Amino acid sequence: MLDAMLDPSGSLAAALAAVADACRVTRAVQANMQRVARIVKDDRSPVTVADFASQAVVARRLREALGTPPLLVAEETSAYLRNPENAAHLDATLAAAQEAWPEADVTTLLDAIDDGASDTHHAGFWTLDPIDGTKGFLRGQQYAVSLAYIERGEVVLGVLGCPNLPMDFALPLDRPDRHGCVYYAIRGGGAFEVAGDKPDGRPRRVTRLDHAANEPVSVCMSVEDSHTSADGVAAVLARLSEMGVPTREPARLDSQAKYAVVARGQADAYLRLPTKKGYVELIWDHAAGALIAHEAGCAITDIDGRALDFSRGRRLEKNRGIVAAPPALHGRLLSAIAGG
Repeated sequence: MLDAMLDPSGSLAAALAAVADACRVTRAVQANMQRVARIVKDDRSPVTVADFASQAVVARRLREALGTPPLLVAEETSAYLRNPENAAHLDATLAAAQEAWPEADVTTLLDAIDDGASDTHHAGFWTLDPIDGTKGFLRGQQYAVSLAYIERGEVVLGVLGCPNLPMDFALPLDRPDRHGCVYYAIRGGGAFEVAGDKPDGRPRRVTRLDHAANEPVSVCMSVEDSHTSADGVAAVLARLSEMGVPTREPARLDSQAKYAVVARGQADAYLRLPTKKGYVELIWDHAAGALIAHEAGCAITDIDGRALDFSRGRRLEKNRGIVAAPPALHGRLLSAIAGG
């Protein structure tokens, strides 16, 4: 936390350690998905188990660093695992969490998961998506562990673990990388990248150069059409072409890893266009990634050009969709969207 109660460097160190633990746990589950599914007798069980275990180890690490239960707003509660009918899920979750937390038992596991049941009615709080990109996780492709600290409605710290994302741009995005990477940022302090399997290694600063008007635009978007309007993205790209901006085929990958891909310059923009009227984004789906891309040099707004407003509770109630891109291209994208 970056308020007067905690030292900023200590907060970042705790967040990095927490995300590293969660990446270790989720990678182990993903590597053994068939075995987990057989044990629990549910094809979707690996992501359920990984979700709960990831949240538990993050909450445990933050509690250790802070000395008190963290003010953590997260997706999961332990109610499902406390149901005796789901004992197999509980056993599998405990085994997964013990990958990074060997001394965990059922009681401490469930209590740690419930640390995520805080609310947003505080001057500052953590928000976590223990596995962002569940379908990518189940396909063995891209997903992320996203942890951020929000202070007075502003994201001030973000850590994004991308266990399957290669640092080498020449490697394909649709195959898991054996190293992965972690991105982090403190507001006003820049964005940084480290190898996922060496979170204590030397960080590399991530700086996003602006986009030249004559360069082809590469957009990244979700694999799942339910997450963004593929037809809408195609229409925006067509309007860019009409404006004299060349385009390339979109890169498709799941999770907030898209923010990282744009921040580091592997793609030029991230578009998330609403698929249905009234859909509202969740804060943990964007907090860490948006800060990292911003600190790398990108402009981040909704499709109406409004800054993302994290002061409205668990959802971005005042926003529609997402546009993340270097400043010059960001303006062109908003113009193309408005022209639809």
